Amino acid sequence: MSRKGAKSRAAIPPELLAALNEGRAAAATLAECLAVDHPTLLRVLLPAAPAAEIAAAATGGITRRIAACGAILLAHTGSARAASFVTHPSDTVRGSACFAVAARPGLALEEHLRALRPFADDPHFGVREWAWLALRPLLAEDVHAAIRLLVPWTAEASANLRRFAVEATRPRGVWAAHLAELKRDPAPGLALLEPLRADPARYVQDSVANWINDAAKDRPDWARELVARWQRESDAPATARICARALRSAG
Repeated sequence: MSRKGAKSRAAIPPELLAALNEGRAAAATLAECLAVDHPTLLRVLLPAAPAAEIAAAATGGITRRIAACGAILLAHTGSARAASFVTHPSDTVRGSACFAVAARPGLALEEHLRALRPFADDPHFGVREWAWLALRPLLAEDVHAAIRLLVPWTAEASANLRRFAVEATRPRGVWAAHLAELKRDPAPGLALLEPLRADPARYVQDSVANWINDAAKDRPDWARELVARWQRESDAPATARICARALRSAG
């Protein structure tokens, strides 16, 4: 376990920690997410899995451990059962299932998106992050196709799904490989950003602002021009909030 995980574990009441490690409860905070002992959880979930495989979920950062759990889930349950974990009480199990579903071979990107949609709209903040992180490598293989498939998500009633469309395609992202193509030329991302420039949900606004802020680190000229145009064209408070946050890295 990482130092952060060990520190988090020490701060959590033993009864709650046991519930987290046995998959009986969902984490309520990032500290609780980091405190979960993934091999213990896997032994409860998959008692027949070999110890050597389960040990792979004990090393590295949180993303690596969750991805390892996903690989083990896929190997021992198959993608169909892994997808059924969307209703599991443990957010760690649901997050691991995201990686199992994303790793299912033979699916087109559109099918992967359809399979991960329930996880992208999960009520838990952590599962929603794992959903886009799990899919990110596939999105990176064809950024233009990914954007085209995600455009309809910007019109969804759920703010979680609207936010997913933006967060999953951020040029730099968080805990994810950068999308070099969008760092060089962020313009294709406008297909996702424009429909959301006055989105009423702060959750979505923050993601849109962060997308532009990512782009500003490599293309400050592009980011400034976009923000200036939005400020001319829209007097919506949501747009003003996005624009105020979008250029914090543009210098």
